[in-house]
Amino acid sequence: MHRSTRNFGGHIANAIIVPMIVVVLVSMLGVFGVMHWSARISDGSAEQSQQTLVAGALELTRNYMTKQQTGVVIWEEAYHLVNQPSPDPSWIYNNMTNWLFQNHGFTKSLLVGTDFQVQNAYSSDNSSLWLTEGLVEELKPAVAKVRARYINSFGKTPSGLYRFAPPSGEARRSIAETGVVSIRGEPYLFTAAAVVPQILSITEERRPPTTLVSLVPLRGEKLAEISEVSRLDGVVLTNAQENRTGVGRYQLRSPDGTNVGIIAWQANLPGSQMLERINPFLAIAAIMISILVIAVTVFTRQMTKRLARSEKMATHAARHDALSGLPNRSRFHALLSDVLENGFTSGTNTAVVYIDLDHFKDINDTLGHSAGDKVIVAVAQRLKRVVPEGSIVARISGDEFTMVIKNCESDEWLEYILDQVQDEIGRPVMIGSRELFASLSMGVAIAPRDGSSPDELLRRADIALYDAKANGRSRRSFFEQHMEHNVQSKDRLSRDLRLALKNDMLELAYQPQSDTDARRIVSVEALARWTKEDGTVVSPSQFIPVAEETGLINDLGIWVLNKACARAHDWPGIIVSVNVSPNQFKHPRFVEKVMAILAANNLPPQRLEIEVTETVFAGRNDSVLKALRRLKNLGVKVALDDFGSGYSSLSYLRRFPFDTLKIDRDFVSDMNGNPEAEAILVSIIQLGKALGMTIVAEGIETIEQMRFLQAHDCHRMQGYFISRPLSATDMSTFLDAFHGAGSTGFGLDLSYQPRAVEG
Repeated sequence: MHRSTRNFGGHIANAIIVPMIVVVLVSMLGVFGVMHWSARISDGSAEQSQQTLVAGALELTRNYMTKQQTGVVIWEEAYHLVNQPSPDPSWIYNNMTNWLFQNHGFTKSLLVGTDFQVQNAYSSDNSSLWLTEGLVEELKPAVAKVRARYINSFGKTPSGLYRFAPPSGEARRSIAETGVVSIRGEPYLFTAAAVVPQILSITEERRPPTTLVSLVPLRGEKLAEISEVSRLDGVVLTNAQENRTGVGRYQLRSPDGTNVGIIAWQANLPGSQMLERINPFLAIAAIMISILVIAVTVFTRQMTKRLARSEKMATHAARHDALSGLPNRSRFHALLSDVLENGFTSGTNTAVVYIDLDHFKDINDTLGHSAGDKVIVAVAQRLKRVVPEGSIVARISGDEFTMVIKNCESDEWLEYILDQVQDEIGRPVMIGSRELFASLSMGVAIAPRDGSSPDELLRRADIALYDAKANGRSRRSFFEQHMEHNVQSKDRLSRDLRLALKNDMLELAYQPQSDTDARRIVSVEALARWTKEDGTVVSPSQFIPVAEETGLINDLGIWVLNKACARAHDWPGIIVSVNVSPNQFKHPRFVEKVMAILAANNLPPQRLEIEVTETVFAGRNDSVLKALRRLKNLGVKVALDDFGSGYSSLSYLRRFPFDTLKIDRDFVSDMNGNPEAEAILVSIIQLGKALGMTIVAEGIETIEQMRFLQAHDCHRMQGYFISRPLSATDMSTFLDAFHGAGSTGFGLDLSYQPRAVEG
């Protein structure tokens, strides 16, 4: 074995060293040519980089000019004055054009009206010769861009008016374009900005703005600023410059593409400078490389021998889990393939068991990951001890293990083995002086009954494991065909739901809530409904849990919220109530999304009510309380839904001041002739009132229930006795009919009963 390893190491060394020597010789012959070529590339890159520096410095200068101009273009008084039929020239001179010259050095200014005509012109030397028709034409493209951006900054409101709302919060920055133009052969920097109001305004129609164009000569102070920012030497301004070695050039062009001048400077050529310095050292480098090759040759021969000795260890490490020493996923897959092939040949059954430790995350969270690692090691050792000889135990990931048990005689025999596994794992694990108790859930698939390929058996064992965990954990499930059907049905339903959300194929139903006397509808609850294209009605009890499991609940919730807020404009004065899932509150930007939807639909926060169940507080997540308080501070009403259906409702009332308390429908349905149920119902109503909450009773189906709740002054009523959930159109018709006859109270004959939205 030692001789084999040594020979193998010698072959590897020769395979590495000989090509390396050839490569070194070829490299040394070509190094001089490569250095000269790279020097030219470096010089070209340096020139390009310097051009970028000049362009950046010029851009910074122009942006700063725009900021200097901001004080006179974003000004309520200036906006109204320049848009008058005959603006006051002296006001413009004192407060805009001459002010810009005195404070920021803008030597020339133009005020361009909404029809592209020059309304006012200013020059610090009182000359008018600079203002030519050609200059105005050069500036037109920039002015046109400003006008277009200004027009596009208006958004249409639901009322049909236009609201001035620049994108990305730019209301405090000017809508401007900058550039360079030529005035009598001299380049001038300019900034053209729309004169806009400080306060975001609403108007009936969008009109082009009056545009202020301010100019300053590039030569002099501005050119010095560009030289200082770019850190380049010998920066000058010229009209023409021949291509000369060592001189950098940046072409200036006006908005219409005309060449207006050149910025030139003394270019740095690092490649040429480097080549001059490095040539003497290349010969020394060649000698050192030769010495290095010899040293590497010796070192490589030693390292290849070590590599051969450690190859076996590396192969083992690549195939096994470092913590438990068990085969890892890839190794397990290969071993399972071999076992299945032998089992098919011998005609025996093979069991694949997928194992998951129950609540393992709690151990990591409470005792730390080191304790969790010790539990994993203990479980791995116990699994290896308890399984029959010839079985395979592997760690797939985290707290997941798999077992392969060969030659399964029967399901009963396998049940006996798995009982032993559970008993062994159930013994306490000692972590220091502390006893920990672990349990596991197992899913079992048997070949060839449940499949013949490793992937298929693992998948079906995982499906069985999911069934075991869903039915209480600390148990095992054997794969059955209906389990896969359930998984596939959920998968199809989730894909159909995703497609329905994408194509806006869902709809909302609305169930009204009346006031105490049933004279007025004060609120409507939005409920998601789904009817497929083939007419199949999917119950919310089916697709809501699937949305929760797959994460689609966030998209579904936002869709419902947006649709309900948009529809609320059809029913003025009525609160729209929307259910929010606990998973939605886990989204870090949920409150911001609610704010954006309210703003997009122009709906006051006071007309939106968010309904949450006490499960939203599971785990005492403080982020949920913060989100609810932020919503409440915005003015959004927060309701606790299904009050009394859980175990800790009173603690939630203490932790968060809800606006509304919705009594679970079971209390209403049980109260008929039941003194205990009626007493509980009255107690809940009195409790809510004592805490200053609005009380809503759900599930009202009889006149007796209605009268009982009215007698105890329940604030809002909801149920089939008032109305089933209705489509938006039928809801509007129902409201008209209800309020039209509502002066007599609920005793009126509501002969109109619109079509209910099923589900």
